[in-house]
Amino acid sequence: RIVTTGSIELVQPADPFETMLKSLLQYQSGLGGDMVESCVRKKLYENGVTKLLPSNFPVIQKLSEELLTKWLTFPESQHVPLSQHMLGFAMKAVTQTAMGSRFEDDQEVIRFRRNHDVIWAEIGKGFLDGSLDKSMTRKKQYEDALMEMELVLKKVIKERQGKNFSRHIFIDSLLQGNLSDKQILEDTMIFSLAGSIITAKLCTWVVYLLTTSKEIQQKLYKELDQVLGKSPVTHVKIEQLRYCRQVLNETVRTAKLTPIAARLQELEGKVDQHLIPKETLVLYALGVVLQDNSVWPLPYKFDPDRFSDEAAIKNFSLLGFSGSQECPELRFACTVAMVLLSVIVRKLHLQPVEGQVIDTKYELVTSPKEEAWITISRRNKGEV
Repeated sequence: RIVTTGSIELVQPADPFETMLKSLLQYQSGLGGDMVESCVRKKLYENGVTKLLPSNFPVIQKLSEELLTKWLTFPESQHVPLSQHMLGFAMKAVTQTAMGSRFEDDQEVIRFRRNHDVIWAEIGKGFLDGSLDKSMTRKKQYEDALMEMELVLKKVIKERQGKNFSRHIFIDSLLQGNLSDKQILEDTMIFSLAGSIITAKLCTWVVYLLTTSKEIQQKLYKELDQVLGKSPVTHVKIEQLRYCRQVLNETVRTAKLTPIAARLQELEGKVDQHLIPKETLVLYALGVVLQDNSVWPLPYKFDPDRFSDEAAIKNFSLLGFSGSQECPELRFACTVAMVLLSVIVRKLHLQPVEGQVIDTKYELVTSPKEEAWITISRRNKGEV
C-alpha cells in the first residue's frame, strides 16, 4: 500500500533514499526486522557520514583543486559540460571518502561509474514503470552491474576489517559497529549510490544557478574572501559560510532536488484525517511543497536571501533538508559543494551559455534533461 501527501503540515520525518532504495535493491529495510536493531543501524549510518567529513576535507579540497586546474586550461569561450564534470567529481569524492584509497586509481572510478550508471538508470525508471522485468537484456546488465559493485565492496570490507588507517572513511564506522558483512555491504552500497547522485546533481544545479545571477555570485565571492582570505576552507571555517549555505538551501528548493521522500508507517496511524494502516509506504511530494507560494513567496525565483529568515529555515528543516532531520547523503553533498564553491568561485567567473534552456527530469533526484553547459573566465588578481 502506498499513500501520497503534498502538504507541509503533514510531512513527518522521512528520507528520500534509504526506504525506497532498500526496497528497489531488495535489501531488508527496518520493516519486518528488529526495530531496535534498525535504529542502531540507522544511527551508525548517520554517524558514519558525520565522522568521515572532518578527516576527509583534504581529499575533497584536492579533488576540487584538480577540477579547477582542468577548467583553467580551457579557453574562455569553451562550453563546459557541467553535468558530466560534476558526476565525475562527485564519484571521486564519494568513492574515496566511503571506500578509501583504492579509488585514487581512475580505472576503479571509471568501473564504479559504469556500474553506477546502469544501476541508477534502472532505479530511476525501470523499477518504477515495470519495464525492467520486461527486458531480459536490461535485467541481466542491471544484475551484472550490481554483482560487480558488490564484489568490489566485499574486497574493501576485507581490506579494512580489523585494521587502523590514518584517514577514517564511511565503511570504517560500519565496521566498528556490530553489523554483519551483508549489512555493511548494503549500507555502503546505499551511500555510494545515493551519495554520488545527490552530490553530482547538487553541484550541477548550484553552479548552473550561480551562472544566472552575477549579483548572487559576487555576494558569495565576497563572503568566501572575507571568511577564508587566501586559505582553504576547513571543517571549522565552513560553519561561518552562512550565505554559501543559503545558496545551497535555495538550490535544493529551486531545483526541487529530491522531489519525493518516503517513510514506512511502522504502526497504524493517521495522516490528516486518514487512517494509515501498518506497513504502508507514505510518500511525501516534496517537489510540490518546495514551490508552494503560500510557504515560499515568488517560488520560482532563485533567491538565497529568503533563507536569512528563521521561518524559511524552520520550514526547510521540517521537510528534512537541514537541521537534525537532514538526510545524511544531503549533508555530505552540501559539505562537498561548499568546498567546491570555495575553490572555484574565488578563482573564476561562472557564466551561462546564451540561449540555453534547461528542462528538468524528475526522478528520485532531479537533474537537467540534457547536458547543462557553462563558460568560465578567470577572476582578476585582487578582485573584490
